[in-house]
Amino acid sequence: MKFKSPGLILKVLLAVLVGWVLGSFLPEWGIRALNTFQFFFSQFVKFLVPLIIVGFVTPAIADTGRGAGKLLLLTLCLAYGSTLFAGAFSFVSSKTILPHLIHGTLSEAAAASTYPAYFQLAIPPLADVVTCLVFSFVVGLGIVACKAEAVLRFMQQFRDIVVWAINKFFVPLLPFYVMSVIAHTTASGRLAVIAGSSVKLMIFCIILTLLLLLIEYLLAGLISGKNPFLALYRMLPAYFTGFGCCSSAATLPVTLRQTLQNGVHPDTANLVIPLCANVHLAGSMSNMVAYAAGLMILAGEPITLSEYIPYILQISVIAVAAPGVPGGVVLASATIAETALGFTPERYAILMAIYMALDGMGTACNLTADGAIALVVDKYRTQQLRAAKKRL
Repeated sequence: MKFKSPGLILKVLLAVLVGWVLGSFLPEWGIRALNTFQFFFSQFVKFLVPLIIVGFVTPAIADTGRGAGKLLLLTLCLAYGSTLFAGAFSFVSSKTILPHLIHGTLSEAAAASTYPAYFQLAIPPLADVVTCLVFSFVVGLGIVACKAEAVLRFMQQFRDIVVWAINKFFVPLLPFYVMSVIAHTTASGRLAVIAGSSVKLMIFCIILTLLLLLIEYLLAGLISGKNPFLALYRMLPAYFTGFGCCSSAATLPVTLRQTLQNGVHPDTANLVIPLCANVHLAGSMSNMVAYAAGLMILAGEPITLSEYIPYILQISVIAVAAPGVPGGVVLASATIAETALGFTPERYAILMAIYMALDGMGTACNLTADGAIALVVDKYRTQQLRAAKKRL
């Protein structure tokens, strides 16, 4: 499940450059050939999403349920609440600020018919996202209740198969997919608009995640009684490590070490940090909401709360399928963006390219915010120990 994410990011950035060159010089038949590949790859991604959800969410729920305890449940609630808060904060900020930064000049409908694919062969997914989520919860909780170790081993092996498929097919082909999208965008004359707006959107998301971290540490400091600015400063090594390597697993030792330096008890840190690395994705959620909002504004479409509520809620649950998968959140959210926000495959491909270009920023925010949750859980643990001593 390990991967060299920086290498993938460099390949994606190179694909953007190559796509721009191809889109500037390729004749119509070449762009249509690339669009044919683009269509099949988008269908393959949609086919993978249900497998990712079932393969990752089911064993994650089973493993969590087997170790259920007060501290574990508190950590899960805080992680889920933080992820939802990040989505809501990003939605409000995007709706308020982004319309003043970027404007609706992207016309997808006209360009979509300019270079149609030579042929299209749909690959329907085995089930929709909601069905897979319900199935994962039922089977995951059933494994715990019935102590079905054989089923758990099967689901873990199924997860290994999904990881193999992602690493062997999705990861190698992703740069070519981005290249085909950029080539089509260039040929249709929309790259200049998207590029300028994308830079603004990336800067906005960087500021947004930093503000999110500041708010989370202010709240954690208020609850724990510790200096939030000092605590956030001590977590900077984890932030920059996560930004550089784009991997929760690789950054985990650094995050754990910095959390201990914040005065969190080792028992608390050893529980919270590894768990949050799998279920807490506040930074990724913030970026996904902002990127989607930016592309909707660019297309001249309104940003409505009724559309974003199911989008945020479903991503927050699917987030547990993200760890160990390059760009896991953006990959698992493909179908959600289509059903909840009405994204076309091309628009989602642009979102994927932007997300992958700054994947380290979301990872850094996720891991640094884990330290804030550890402060709150450690405060609760201390209170519980004091109450137990008084009873004795």
